[in-house]
Amino acid sequence: MTPRRLLLASFLTLAALAVLGAFLTLTATPEGQILSDDSIAYIAGARSLLSGQGYREAWLESNQPVTHFPPAFSGTLALIGLLGVNPINGARLLNALLFGVNAALLGLLGWRATKSSISGIILAALFLVNDSLLRVHAAAMSEPLFLFFSLLAFLSFAFYFDANKTRWLLVAGILASLAYLTRYSGLALVATFVVALILLNDTWKKRISSVAIFLVGFLPLALAWSVRNRIVAGNATNRTTVWHPIKAETLDQGLRTFSEFLVPVEEWRSAWFKTPEIFIAIIIFISLAILAWILVNGLRRFFQPSTPMPEVIGFTNGLYIFGYLASVLFSISLFDASTPLKVRILAPVYLPLLLLLVHAGVWVWNRHPRAGRALVIGLGALIFSVSALGQARTVTELSKGGQGFASFKWYDSKVMDYLKTLDGLPIYTNEPGAVYLYTGRGSRVLPERVDPVTGLAWDNFDAGVAKVRNDVQSGGAVLALFDVDPQSPDYAMLTEGLIPIMKSGGDVVYYVPSP
Repeated sequence: MTPRRLLLASFLTLAALAVLGAFLTLTATPEGQILSDDSIAYIAGARSLLSGQGYREAWLESNQPVTHFPPAFSGTLALIGLLGVNPINGARLLNALLFGVNAALLGLLGWRATKSSISGIILAALFLVNDSLLRVHAAAMSEPLFLFFSLLAFLSFAFYFDANKTRWLLVAGILASLAYLTRYSGLALVATFVVALILLNDTWKKRISSVAIFLVGFLPLALAWSVRNRIVAGNATNRTTVWHPIKAETLDQGLRTFSEFLVPVEEWRSAWFKTPEIFIAIIIFISLAILAWILVNGLRRFFQPSTPMPEVIGFTNGLYIFGYLASVLFSISLFDASTPLKVRILAPVYLPLLLLLVHAGVWVWNRHPRAGRALVIGLGALIFSVSALGQARTVTELSKGGQGFASFKWYDSKVMDYLKTLDGLPIYTNEPGAVYLYTGRGSRVLPERVDPVTGLAWDNFDAGVAKVRNDVQSGGAVLALFDVDPQSPDYAMLTEGLIPIMKSGGDVVYYVPSP
């Protein structure tokens, strides 16, 4: 096969894998994507944009401007909505498409990093059979779009070093700003590229100028969003700086999530997780290996600029792993104590790990023709087969019915049907996202003893509870509680003196109709 035909065949294979990825996601979500509170926030934001009201908290009665969630995902859903597509359906179509596109983009990065189209195709295939990544794309969340902009940013950054043309650095900055406007953790991408520019360029003049050019691309959109937030809400990102050390249970959750990525077959993972030290040892080994490679290549290039340039894509992806994890742990400790270390939070680390795994496999393949190639083939076949088994189970599980707020429990809810009949009456609820989704109305949140973001106790909890009871007792509001725990002291305090007007399973509605 001629080089041109081989090139065409490789691109067509990646395109076919992209189509397969989109089809796989649609197959896994026949009744819609996984819907959570954050999903409803993005969907409501998109609907608010489509209605011409701006980016607002339409799922809440207050309908304030949104600052907590960056605008790119809702904005993209709104653009799709201009074609007449409901944002819920738009999220499913968009994230299904992105599952395939992101697989192909990762394959392109692997191809460029290893100079091997076969390794790029293998990398894209590993992406497609990874059930953790499928779950991320099967949810109506912003992570798939964040991964899309991040992968394009890495590709543009590599083009800058390959072609030595500053326009690619400008493009990388713009893409990094779009990633930031999709998820605030996009700042880790910015830090990664700035550090890489300082380490990899050979003179201080070039280091400073390249960082400046990159920031020229990044800052306009990022600053515009911050200025908008200051004007409409008096804060930049709705984050408050409060020190709250990471809890042991949060780290345990992260370890469990990462174990699901390593061992996607649940029975095997559960058996192995009885000895969590196994996964801790694996994490330490991987971290030290990547860190050593980064330090050796980065510092040698920094102090001895005449040394050969390390492979840029692998280097920046390895650097990003530590930058991203540091930003997440920093954010939990200072800004948002409620951030869970679930798959959607850790997914941005999975892509660099897969890339570096294939990168290492190519290195072993080229330097150890016999034993090394046998090892690569055996290990690759094992990883792919186990991943494919886990993926098949995940597709079967997800395709059985809707997940989260899309499940039958919610769309068959008698409480929701009742709430629809109470037009104009304010609703207090512990599930404002679900109420908005099924009634189309913004509701009022219930008072909490502890702010989940800061981890600090609210000063006005008792007063808030009293106001809810008074509003309901006077007939001026309705209280809808879902999955309540009758033994909870807070539940007893909130409903003291109130008479339920209907019950359905664990759901209760309190309301005093007008005589």
